[in-house]
Amino acid sequence: MNDTPGWASPGSAPSDGPEGETPRPAEPTTPQDGPPSKWSKEQPPPAQWSAPGASGPGQTPPPPGQGGHGGWGGGPGVPPGQPRGGWGGGGGWRGGAWGMPPAAAKPGVIPLRPLGIGEILDGAVSTMRTYWRTVLGISLTVAVVTEVVIVLLQGLVLKSQTSTDALNDPSATVDELTTAMVETLRDSSVILLVSLLGSFVVTALLTMVTSRAVLGKPVTTGEAWRDARPQLPRLLGLTFLLPLLAAALVTVGALPGILVTVAGASAAGTALALLGGLGGLVVAIWLMVRFSLSSPALMLEKQSVRKALGRSAKLVQGSWWRVFGIQLLAAILVNIVVSIILIPFTAVAVALSGDGVSSFLSSGVGNVGWTFLIITGIGSVIGSMLAFPITAGVTVLLYIDLRIRREALDLELARAAGIQDYGSHNPGTTPGS
Repeated sequence: MNDTPGWASPGSAPSDGPEGETPRPAEPTTPQDGPPSKWSKEQPPPAQWSAPGASGPGQTPPPPGQGGHGGWGGGPGVPPGQPRGGWGGGGGWRGGAWGMPPAAAKPGVIPLRPLGIGEILDGAVSTMRTYWRTVLGISLTVAVVTEVVIVLLQGLVLKSQTSTDALNDPSATVDELTTAMVETLRDSSVILLVSLLGSFVVTALLTMVTSRAVLGKPVTTGEAWRDARPQLPRLLGLTFLLPLLAAALVTVGALPGILVTVAGASAAGTALALLGGLGGLVVAIWLMVRFSLSSPALMLEKQSVRKALGRSAKLVQGSWWRVFGIQLLAAILVNIVVSIILIPFTAVAVALSGDGVSSFLSSGVGNVGWTFLIITGIGSVIGSMLAFPITAGVTVLLYIDLRIRREALDLELARAAGIQDYGSHNPGTTPGS
């Protein structure tokens, strides 16, 4: 790894092998031919033994580095004076008991060790807070451009009042309902397309910013763009591939029910379509989580789309529920923040649009004017400006966390951050992380 924003996988990616995990640096071990002659073969159970030379109360505990995990002279089957593997040295005695390992190095927004859920969320927020000029500048620019395009499309092109009337009319014919649904789906697809383009740009730039923030090194928008630019075509393909894959799975699941409905069995066909669509949705969610780390893998390891998907699948393997839970929690928090921002803007937009709340509720969004679109657009810009960095940051930090757990990436990060002699004592892990 080097100290530039974004790093290539050190050597061949360890998680691509059959084992899936790479051990930490080799730890000293005892000879294989049994313990030394004056060392008992029968040892107490782990975590229930006392260090040699400290058997009674009132005795002076050994100095740091000569007892505890990773110190000298202690451990089952390890004679005095010999090193013992395990957590980093310096744990020692604290008040007559084994102490916790020393704090991990933290050159940037996260400590260089396996992360807990709170540390991943805090790291994303800390990146936004510490490098706010770059992060908020990128997010604000993309949010403004995206929202301006969406507002213009909704105000000038995507006028769906006819579709809204047909969907709200209980006496509408099947042809009218079908036309209305197609138009609504078209409008939603156009807005989703614009949103995906904005997400694509934000993901590319903020991935580079977050990778530097982990090392404690700032990066300008120009530097982030320069480092991200070679991978942009591949990231663009990946950005559209994943939603298309999810939509295809749901469509395939619902297709048998649709065919049955067209054949004339509307009730049975509808039930089958819903059941099949739900099954396809479950498979789509499973795959989206499995491939959710492909963007940082593609950007930071300079991978192709296919290899990035494979890297993400290997990193997530065995941690699917954890990755799903963290991303779901981050999505809930982001949506709460965005909703808190949008609700006042929507209320003001409805009040200033001239028709009142009752008229707005009865006519729907297809009959809104420019006042409503502009005011709610401003609220969306503010919400997106805060949501983009957290979403991108959590994804990148999840990727880094899993590589630390599986591939000892913290060693590469420490060297890139300029930390001397890192790895001679392994930092501890986060309990319960």
